Amino acid sequence: MSSATPDRPRRRRMSRAQRERQMLDVAEEVFGEQGYAASSMDEIAERCGVSKPMLYEYFGSKEGLLLACIGRSKAELYEETNKAMAGATTPEDILWRGMVAYFAFVDSHSRSFAMLLQEPLAGPPRTAEAIEETRRQQSALIAGVLAIYAPDAPRVVIEAHTEIIVGGCERLALWRVGRPEVSAEDAARYMSDFCWQGLSPYLQDPPGPSGAARPER
Repeated sequence: MSSATPDRPRRRRMSRAQRERQMLDVAEEVFGEQGYAASSMDEIAERCGVSKPMLYEYFGSKEGLLLACIGRSKAELYEETNKAMAGATTPEDILWRGMVAYFAFVDSHSRSFAMLLQEPLAGPPRTAEAIEETRRQQSALIAGVLAIYAPDAPRVVIEAHTEIIVGGCERLALWRVGRPEVSAEDAARYMSDFCWQGLSPYLQDPPGPSGAARPER
């Protein structure tokens, strides 16, 4: 006489893309909480519910996992800011939309963003270059927009203001860490007001007075 064996609940199988996305989500969380050096592949694997060899199968190394996180964020940041700016019709509106999208994106990745910018040398050698590639991506997007709406500005002026915007956004984003009362819209307003003061001599349609109602996203 045989006794019935109760069925064990089956764990839902993930596709490779779903599993990779889960691993990246967890890794970004762990890196943001602990920093790159203190993070372990064992903990990341445990939180994912997979074996450590599977992590290595997907990413090769802890360095490869971090670089994959940065690469994904780079692509998502470009998509979010580009999509937000696409519907704008004026220089002020396009910069405003892009700034809000940028700071909103940073909010959703705040811990890992702060870790990468504050500890770039604590990561693997290629981390700094990967971060710089993200900066160059955003710089190209911003410079292209500024050149269209400020056609009389010399190229060096466009390049200089692009660097100011990229660097200023990073510092403002870091300043906002731990300041939940400063919204993405607040940060966008600070940056927009600052930028237009410098660019206004080159704009065909100067922005309105500071404090004017901002367009909706």
